[in-house]
Amino acid sequence: MPLTRHKSAGYMTNWAARLFARVIDRKLKPLALGSGYLPVFFALSDGGSRTQKELALGADIEQPTMAATLNRMDRDGLIIREKDQNDRRITHIRLSDSALAHAAQIKTIVDQVNETALSGLNSQERQVFLEALTKVTAALSQADDPSK
Repeated sequence: MPLTRHKSAGYMTNWAARLFARVIDRKLKPLALGSGYLPVFFALSDGGSRTQKELALGADIEQPTMAATLNRMDRDGLIIREKDQNDRRITHIRLSDSALAHAAQIKTIVDQVNETALSGLNSQERQVFLEALTKVTAALSQADDPSK
């Protein structure tokens, strides 16, 4: 029985994710940003701060990957690291003022790409699609839980 990629949920989801990243990366390039920074922007665009562990857990990204992302963002002047006043072992991370200044542009770009991606769907289909993706990610998250 041959594999048919257009009938594979995994293949199609992965392909869509790669296309999303490619289009967003192209649109973020003039800001000298990439889609890999988006989980941090999403978590910190409210002006708050989080620890590296909190950012990694919230984005469902491995600690070493988050550490590398934060190091690049630090190098690019996008984040500020501040030691906790009560426990010097803890470092809080927040977006720099220059990064926060880009937050509205980033949101606009992400919204535009999402609108483009969903442009072939009517409002009911969009709702069903997003609800289905929520169920798919929940099922996969449960299957990925090592305690199960």
